[in-house]
Amino acid sequence: MTHPLLPTAPLGTDGPLVGVQGLGCMGMSEFYGPTDSDEALATLDAALAAGVTLFDTADMYGAGRNEEFIGPFVRANRDKVVLATKFAIERDPADPTKRAIRNDPEYIRTAVEGSLRRLGVDVIDLYYMHRRNPDVPLAESVGAMAELVQAGKVRHLGLSEVTGAELREAHAVHPIAAVQSEWSVFARDVERSAVPAAAELGVAFVPYSPLGRGFLTGAFQDAATLAADDFRRTHPRYTGENAVANGELLTPMRKIAEAHEATLAQVALAWVHQRAEVHGLTVVPIPGTRKRSRLAENTAAATLRLSAEELALLETLAGQVAGDRYADMRNTSVGRE
Repeated sequence: MTHPLLPTAPLGTDGPLVGVQGLGCMGMSEFYGPTDSDEALATLDAALAAGVTLFDTADMYGAGRNEEFIGPFVRANRDKVVLATKFAIERDPADPTKRAIRNDPEYIRTAVEGSLRRLGVDVIDLYYMHRRNPDVPLAESVGAMAELVQAGKVRHLGLSEVTGAELREAHAVHPIAAVQSEWSVFARDVERSAVPAAAELGVAFVPYSPLGRGFLTGAFQDAATLAADDFRRTHPRYTGENAVANGELLTPMRKIAEAHEATLAQVALAWVHQRAEVHGLTVVPIPGTRKRSRLAENTAAATLRLSAEELALLETLAGQVAGDRYADMRNTSVGRE
């Protein structure tokens, strides 16, 4: 199944209009093994041609290299692209595996200048706080982000991996256009508080990893078989006995895919897209890919409709998944609920 152009939806009450599926660019620079830069660049162009307008990066992806990589594409299509990037995860140059979560105003002011420089743009359309450090008052962090809007360096604000209570607190300081958190047929903890709060406040939801980092597509069965530097090897649900058990949960998805002459990826994405109707809010998933063929497959899912009976078959899967989303859940929203 194919579809030539994506429908659109607004990011938040006063946010920009975007294609209902965005593109996560993280894997073009790091985390998922070797990449073909030429194919990745071609994928960016193909995405725009398909109606994808929300392009997502972060200053920590490739330690800044991802922003530098997509910068020329963004600048060449500046009037068509809605650019999203993030701050908060500080990496140690001496040890790339080490992370620190920085939400202090001084860091935020420094981080945005670095992103603007690497991207080569004057303004960021959507600026996310990538992770929450509860030791820093949220009002201070969002206040500093609001100053960036007032200064014309950022157009809209976003948060990632926050609870419903944190979203409400932040939104009271400055309007939040979007919340980005993991949400898929295998990962539904955001429905506890973040999704209801977003629906109540008119905030868009931007699910990352809607394909379970490739596991929901059947692309791999055990992350232990992936490249040695592939970070999915550190995720509990994708290795060993957990991977075997979770692989069995794909059976109903395969049956649905066969009935629609679709792929597993398209069924997984269709489920995410239909959360918009279930919960009454804008949902713009950002599956990541470095290949044009996968891009075409993913965008086609935006118009795939699953029946009530099919959705019911998938309803209980998340509750049966073995293993956490991360080895350390402390920096996720569920870790603070």
